[in-house]
Formats: sequence, C-alpha cells, structure tokens
Amino acid sequence: MRLRLPEERPTEPPTGYKIAHPMLSHDGTRAGFTGVSLGGALPYGVLADASCVYGLRHRAPSRRCDCGFHCVHERTTAEALLCTAEHRTAVLLEVGVLGRYIRFEHGFRYARQRVRAATVGPCACGAVAAALADAGWGRPGWRALAPCCAGCLRGRTSVSLAGFARLAGEGLRVVAGKGASSVAVAGLGGAEDLGVPELAAEATLLQARLDWFQAQLARLGERGPGGGGKG
Repeated sequence: MRLRLPEERPTEPPTGYKIAHPMLSHDGTRAGFTGVSLGGALPYGVLADASCVYGLRHRAPSRRCDCGFHCVHERTTAEALLCTAEHRTAVLLEVGVLGRYIRFEHGFRYARQRVRAATVGPCACGAVAAALADAGWGRPGWRALAPCCAGCLRGRTSVSLAGFARLAGEGLRVVAGKGASSVAVAGLGGAEDLGVPELAAEATLLQARLDWFQAQLARLGERGPGGGGKG
C-alpha cells in the first residue's frame, strides 16, 4: 500500500520567508531578485513561475527532484541566514506561496510565488540604507545590488528603494531596516501618494548624487580647462 501525503486547500496563499539578492537589468528598466543557492543563476521577478533548474521537463515542484522555489515558515529562520558572510548583502523577502506546493517541517517548495515585501539591511558602514547600489557582480544582463547609504554611493550605479519598488512593480513594498527600527518605502507612483519616509529617502539619494557631482566638478576645476594641473 502506497502512502500519500495529505492534500491542503488553503483559503488564502500561505506566507513564507526567504533571502535573495536584489538585481537591476543592465538597461535600468527592470528590477528583480536572484536566489542564494539552487537556481541562483536565474533572476526572477516579483511574480514568477518556477521551472526545473536541471532542464528536466516535469512540472516544478516534483517529489523526485529538488526544483521549485524554496522558503521557510518563520521570519527569524530566514533572518538568521543573513548572518553568514556571503549573504550579508542579501535582502529578506516575504512571499506568497502560490500554485502547487510541498510542505516540509521548516518550509515550502512550490511552483509559483509573489514577493510581497523586501527588507533591506544596513549599508556596509552600518548606516541605514538609502539606496541599492552596484555590488560589483551580476548575471548576464543583470547587475547585483547591495544596500548602500547616501554617503557610500560614490557615483556607483544605484537606484533608490522607492525606485526599485517601482521598477519591480506588482505592488512590491521595500523596507529599509536596521535592528528593531525600520522605515517603510513604497513604490513612487504619483507625487500625491508619497509620504514623509518616501520623500526623505528620495531627497537623501538626490543629495548624495549632487555631492558626488560637485566633487567631480571641483576636481575638474583644479585640473584647469586643458585637463592638466595648474601651476
């Protein structure tokens, strides 16, 4: 006699948590994420379907394979993964588990997901992140991003948290967090929909870029119109 796992038919999609690296397309028009382990070579959007990373033609998730999206049940379990050195620049995602799924003791493996919210950790210097900036690595057609404060941008390719939410679409919420305190930053939308946190984050990013441009202009001015130094 073959035992079968009990089927679940929830009235609403289960919620799970995972970590991922934020990504920006090379032309700056799209935003998404890439995983930190299996399937990390394939960036995905806020609303995405899983496929077998081994190229097999079965539907994900398959009981005889480990393909499909993965998440854990508890937020604290996912947060603990951010402590490792290789995951320090990843962000914490809250996801809605959609479609077929397999439930395990600590989480789900499933066919489809919607990323509802992303919590961005602090900048490498310890300050609250005001933007997501080029992390120095990526995937074909995609730049990986890392949390960055206004003072550490230094002219790198970057996008504000609100800008990332807007590019990702599908109602994604982006949150800049540090310890127990956090500042919510939603998509840009219309100007009349922006609150104080959103405007403050945008102003901080614009000021950082202005400071960088002024520093570059001052450097060019010291060299003189001919490109060489004065004297």
